[in-house]
Amino acid sequence: MNLKIRLALMNFLEFAVWGAYLTSMGRYLGNVGIGSEIGLFYSMQGVVSIFMPALMGIVADRWIPAQRLLGFCHLLAGLFMFATAGYGISVGKQADFPVIFTLYSLSVAFYMPTLALSNSVAYSALTKAGMDTVKDFPPIRVFGTIGFILTMWIVDLLGFQSNQNQFITSGVVSIILFLYTFTLPNCDVCKGNNKKSFVDAFGLRAFALFKEKKMAIFFIFSMLLGVSLQITNSFANPFLFSFGAQPEFAETFGVQHANILISLSQVSETCCILLIPFFMRHYGIKNVMLIAMFAWVLRFGLFGVGNPGFPGVLLFVLSMIVYGVAFDFFNISGSLFVDNSTEPALRSSAQGLFMLMTNGVGATIGTLVAQAIINAYTHPQKVGMDILTVGDWPACWFIFAGYAFVVGVCFAVIFHPKKA
Repeated sequence: MNLKIRLALMNFLEFAVWGAYLTSMGRYLGNVGIGSEIGLFYSMQGVVSIFMPALMGIVADRWIPAQRLLGFCHLLAGLFMFATAGYGISVGKQADFPVIFTLYSLSVAFYMPTLALSNSVAYSALTKAGMDTVKDFPPIRVFGTIGFILTMWIVDLLGFQSNQNQFITSGVVSIILFLYTFTLPNCDVCKGNNKKSFVDAFGLRAFALFKEKKMAIFFIFSMLLGVSLQITNSFANPFLFSFGAQPEFAETFGVQHANILISLSQVSETCCILLIPFFMRHYGIKNVMLIAMFAWVLRFGLFGVGNPGFPGVLLFVLSMIVYGVAFDFFNISGSLFVDNSTEPALRSSAQGLFMLMTNGVGATIGTLVAQAIINAYTHPQKVGMDILTVGDWPACWFIFAGYAFVVGVCFAVIFHPKKA
């Protein structure tokens, strides 16, 4: 089989594992009586992202080929997902938080490193085949987003959004990918003395960049913007589900098929990547990042004023489209800024630090604070056979929008990179 097709299938399965539960887990947690703890589940992704990818990266560099380690991690992630689902089946509508949280956390701890490992496998295979990773990898990576969207739709259409079957779906795909890794090209491990140290693997050398005022400001704002990254992944589905308490909205598409509506965000994310070169050339890196920051204001604000009826649902659709700009423009332009602003010897560590500040520290703080705000403005309510999180959701979204606006204004005033 063609190498690019093999790697595209690997990426497809890699992100299909995540798409099965990432956007719908909040609805299920609310339905089993622990909606007030949704933020802890999503923050765990950020916590394990701080150390597990680096630890597994060291293992892959020194002892176990990356494609083999990718498979073992998926095997364990899948088994713990099955355990999470099995516990959900056994307890029905009243889950015990410590048990389900522990099982889920163990699964996520082994899944999150595979995001980096799958990239390593692809880069290694393409390089060995004499291909250009910059040119050939992005079209392969797009299939990851397609896989993510597909399992979102499967979970939605099969009625798994409110139950533990979404975890079974994720576990099945993980086991399939575990088996598929035995067909992937072999990756080399380091035999000599050039093995990556723990300091390098954790990106600790990059903290020296905080001595530069420009870089210190950038990384601090990266963390502040990272606060916004996982809020809608965590709470958009429970929010849309909450409209089920209102008879005029209960049977609307946005309530019954929230995952499909939310998947427009991932479609937009894929398309907006193509816009970045144009905007970077014409507006510069600071303005592109500012566009991203104020796109987050729109993302949250439109949630606050929309509803699943017509024409209110159009505001939700617009929010999904805006998400692509909000997510891509900062993540990719920020990564480019880091690459262009650091010495070659520090580039890998600096990229790791950028991810740590945004998806690690920032996203973890964001989901926990967002949960506290939502708990203050909403409450659980039983409607039919389901438990919905109802209350003043618009106030929550406007608070998040206000935060993103303040961060954007401060960034515009304080951050002044040299013009390229």
